[in-house]
Amino acid sequence: MVMAPRMGSSTKRRGDFDWMLALSAIALAMFGSIMIYTATKSGLAVAGLDGRYFLKRQATFMVLGAIVMLVISRIDYRRAEHVATAVYVALLVLLVLVLSPFGSNALGAQRWFAVGPLLIQPSEFTVIAVILAVATYCARRPEGLTLRDVSRLLVMAAVPMGLIMLQPDLGTAIILGITLLVMLAVAGVPGRILLLLLAGAVLVTVLAIVGGVLSSYQVHRLASFLNQNSDNPSLQQSIYNVKQAKIAIGSGGLWGAGIGQGAQTNLGYVPEQQTDFIFTAVGEQLGFLGSSLVIGALGFVGFRMLRAAMTAKDALGRVLCAGAFAFFSFSVFQNAGMTMGIMPVTGIPLPFLSYGGSAILVFFIVTGMVLSVEARRGG
Repeated sequence: MVMAPRMGSSTKRRGDFDWMLALSAIALAMFGSIMIYTATKSGLAVAGLDGRYFLKRQATFMVLGAIVMLVISRIDYRRAEHVATAVYVALLVLLVLVLSPFGSNALGAQRWFAVGPLLIQPSEFTVIAVILAVATYCARRPEGLTLRDVSRLLVMAAVPMGLIMLQPDLGTAIILGITLLVMLAVAGVPGRILLLLLAGAVLVTVLAIVGGVLSSYQVHRLASFLNQNSDNPSLQQSIYNVKQAKIAIGSGGLWGAGIGQGAQTNLGYVPEQQTDFIFTAVGEQLGFLGSSLVIGALGFVGFRMLRAAMTAKDALGRVLCAGAFAFFSFSVFQNAGMTMGIMPVTGIPLPFLSYGGSAILVFFIVTGMVLSVEARRGG
């Protein structure tokens, strides 16, 4: 007699789709659009512009990103081996071009391509290229990584990191470094080598600061973090930004002022609130409890990514998801931390919440990659 497979057996694991991860990402992006609207409507109204300008743009990229996420989730992640090199080379070319006259300069940094009314930031997408390239390389070394392999991977990551530092964009370069370290750890690189790499990364960062690679405003940001009560005139703008951010979060109290309410947000006291400091809009309007729920939702997304890495059936999927987890989780920690003054301001967006088409597309793409791995972990 032939027995039918039981429900819940391993045969049911093939083709699983993590709807909880996908829906959480979409819900966070929808919530982020609301926060962006509340953080920008007053300023736009004063300027005589449409108060829904940023909302409409963010909603457009949110829908596009969700579609891209679902499409990528349907593509077998193992095909990454066929496109990883091409994606990596293409991003290097874009990073070189953005430093040329083809790139656009704003606020002392040259990071964008201006395409009509849109600004595209290739450094955001470089994280995806590095994750694909490193995961593919590690998957082709099932016997383990040698020192020569690690050296090659360091060069592979150092080239785009160096180009990004020239823009300058310290935050993205740091994220690339941390993502690489996590991926190498998951790939089996010994801890002593990882510690040496970490020490080397710190040394390179210090040399970049001392050597004048960073622009003056980035140096001031780092200096103001270490001297938040300084009277140095050159640091006052950076100190002011963080001080206003902390006031906004603190004024929310336990319950918050309510959606669309709050003096710091409505009167525009927090600079760049819709991008770098969007978490202050959450803190002021929803208070400690609401902010905790938002952090919890972001933590849940990170947990699903970590779970995908732990349950992946092969090295490619495992390292790929580990890179996605590191990139997402550190972005959350860094962005939320800088608004509270416990991390330096580096311009890293809060995943799914900060305004920016490039950023939201990147986080949806990364989530789609994780979904692809999960959907194929059983076969």
